[in-house]
Amino acid sequence: MPIGEFGGAPPLAAEGSPVLTTPMYWMYEMAHASLNPARAVTDATKLLFQNPLNPWARTEVGKSVAAACELFERTTRRYGKPEWGLNDTEVNGIRVPVEIRSVWEKPFCRLLYFDRKFARPLRSPQPRVLIVAPMSGHYATLLRGTVEAFLPAHEVYITDWADARMVPLSDGRFDLDDYIDYVIEMLHVLGGNTHVMAVCQPSVPVVAAVSIMEARRDPFVPTSMTLMGGPIDTRRNPTAVNNLAQERGIDWFRNHVITKVPFPHPGMMRDVYPGFLQLNGFISMNLDRHMDAHKQLFAHLVKGDGDLVDKHREFYDEYLAVMDLSAEYYLQTVDTVFVKHSLPKGEMTHRGTRVDPSKVTRVALMTVEGENDDISGLGQTEATHTLCSSIPDHRRVHYVQKGVGHYGVFNGSRFKSEIVPRIHDFMVSAANPSSLQALAAE
Repeated sequence: MPIGEFGGAPPLAAEGSPVLTTPMYWMYEMAHASLNPARAVTDATKLLFQNPLNPWARTEVGKSVAAACELFERTTRRYGKPEWGLNDTEVNGIRVPVEIRSVWEKPFCRLLYFDRKFARPLRSPQPRVLIVAPMSGHYATLLRGTVEAFLPAHEVYITDWADARMVPLSDGRFDLDDYIDYVIEMLHVLGGNTHVMAVCQPSVPVVAAVSIMEARRDPFVPTSMTLMGGPIDTRRNPTAVNNLAQERGIDWFRNHVITKVPFPHPGMMRDVYPGFLQLNGFISMNLDRHMDAHKQLFAHLVKGDGDLVDKHREFYDEYLAVMDLSAEYYLQTVDTVFVKHSLPKGEMTHRGTRVDPSKVTRVALMTVEGENDDISGLGQTEATHTLCSSIPDHRRVHYVQKGVGHYGVFNGSRFKSEIVPRIHDFMVSAANPSSLQALAAE
């Protein structure tokens, strides 16, 4: 079920969202806690009507009661961070186990490495890829399919962003400048000869980070930079999301969606854009579709259609798992990217210094867009080529994937069969100018 906003830009509030105050978050927590007894009762009822010893379990009424109980439990549950579930992969036709471990950590992010445990060393090294996941409400596990597609032929690292409500106030603030600093530090940790890939929202901070590194002549600048469905210049083919931010302005978001984390979370009193409000915005964008999906779940549960039930559970376990965003990061991102268009105007700064993409000369550039993307419109990512004017033509590639929306740019069958091979070829050729020239001409 490809949902357009799934994994998109920083989520914007739904129409008519109330002004939030700290008590609003406290009230949400109390309401959630107050439903615990009801969830316990419905769970027990569900087990009762699924028990094979209960004669009602095989009747239409019994199946309907059990289905209704599951729907109630699922729609009132708080979904935790999903597991990666990537225990092995296939490399050169051989199945190898995968160990996921953290190789760098700061309060708001961990750098995860998907360590493939080979019985024998590979004959030749594979491209090392740093995937910068969106910090836009969903967890990095949103890119499970992306990581899975790259594992057979790449050494994969990914940013695992923290839920702001779990970060103590004593650990300090986190804003867009910190995000850029994190990206630069991770590239330093990886020690050069790395390809960086930004999926949607991180495209802007990744371009900023690489521009800053190039201006400093940093020896650890990445070999290549791949941007996928990113809002580099939202003035091009603006979408409903882009227009919403432009019309409301930053003050509206500051007054309507920012609140403080309540007790008993570790991040108590931190200013955040809370996950439950983000989820309200996500669902409101496609309310009819979500309602139909849950009606179908009820019907599939009654019929006992296990495969379709499992697909629904798998999708919504990921979709409904959201995290709080640091208020400083969220507001600065909305203002810089969607309201002021600072990067394409040449006005973006990092800690007082102007970000100048024209300084990028050593990094090969690839941009990928989806033909039907309703989050980052066609041309918004391609604008990077205009900004990075000093990259030679033979070291830049732009690709538009036909027939996919925003989600299809980084996940799904067409991503695996048509986009991944092109990115792989681009990365392998990044250090070979003649190969890149041939690739760019295709």
